[in-house]
Amino acid sequence: MTKQEADGALERLRDERERIGAGLLDLDAHPGHRMLDGASLTGASAELQARVADRMARLWQLFDRYRNVLADAEQLRERHPRPKPSQLADLTRMLYGKSVELEPEQVPLEKRGLLGGPRPTRLTLHAAVQRMTALYDEVAHDVAAVDAAWSALLPALDAVESKHREAAALAASLELPVADLDGLGREVAEAGHAVRADPLSLVRNSAPDTSGLTELSRRLDEVVARLRGAAQLRDGFATRLAAADSLIAEVRQAHEEALRVRAEALEKIASPGLPEPSDAAAALADRLAALRHLPATGRWDDLAERLADLERAATDARARAQHDRDLAAGLLERREELRGRLAAYRVKAARVGLAEDAEIQTIHERARELLWTSPCDLRAATVALSGYQQAVNSRAKGADR
Repeated sequence: MTKQEADGALERLRDERERIGAGLLDLDAHPGHRMLDGASLTGASAELQARVADRMARLWQLFDRYRNVLADAEQLRERHPRPKPSQLADLTRMLYGKSVELEPEQVPLEKRGLLGGPRPTRLTLHAAVQRMTALYDEVAHDVAAVDAAWSALLPALDAVESKHREAAALAASLELPVADLDGLGREVAEAGHAVRADPLSLVRNSAPDTSGLTELSRRLDEVVARLRGAAQLRDGFATRLAAADSLIAEVRQAHEEALRVRAEALEKIASPGLPEPSDAAAALADRLAALRHLPATGRWDDLAERLADLERAATDARARAQHDRDLAAGLLERREELRGRLAAYRVKAARVGLAEDAEIQTIHERARELLWTSPCDLRAATVALSGYQQAVNSRAKGADR
């Protein structure tokens, strides 16, 4: 090389050295690499950990040898501001020759030949960079893989463990032995060991599989919800009982109202086809009375579930009674609606001069008789009213012509 070529090569290699050093430091500081370093792993994750540690050690060793050769070349250039051909030749050898010497691999005695083990490997700076690049890519791929697994699995595991702790605390405060909670606790512990010690065992098709943790979380949600309900019931049992009493009273009132309106409909509407409203209030009251003595047993979870069932049943019974009442009331409202329409058309007939029309009068009387007779035949009354409307409308159009 000429002096200018040597200076250009040194400048390029200095920049390369800085970029390589920064890249290795970034890789060292990567969250996945920091978690791998010192973690107690098993299975495929332990294999990856050992592979990453070996390649990182080789990377740094190779970078040190590369950096030392470049430092020697820089010192040589600094000592000779006006280098002679022999010095330029030394620079050329250092920068472009096989100047990076690697330690030979350790080979056991039984695997060596008569001439000894492998000889040291020598590389050019360019070949050393190529080898570092390959090692870097392999380490980065492995670190990214385990980091992706932990990034997806650890938050899901944390949520599961938090829910299990809450469930255990609730069960302890209620002094309740929760059978399924012990089994769930064992599953949480097994999941925690798998996630922390071998996250790669939970990777499926190159993606972390959190479905097991999701299902475990769902089952814990059910236990926590049940225990929360029990704790709330314990703390507000008297209030819940009073509310249940009020709800059953509403069921009884809704049933009585349904009976009253049905009786009126049966009296005033012919063949209404209304079902007999069922009386659920008495049975519900008996169920509530049986629950009043359960707190003495301490089974708040069972009491909470049974009281919730009672509340749902009472709410359904109230809705059924209100529906029965609305059916009967609807028939009565239909009769009033038909009466109103008949009166409106009676006014219209008078307005167009048909008040004294004998045929119109006859049709009107027929419809009025049906609507004011108890029980009222709604179907026949509807047909008669429709006939009256058509007659009035038809005569009114004829009068307009």
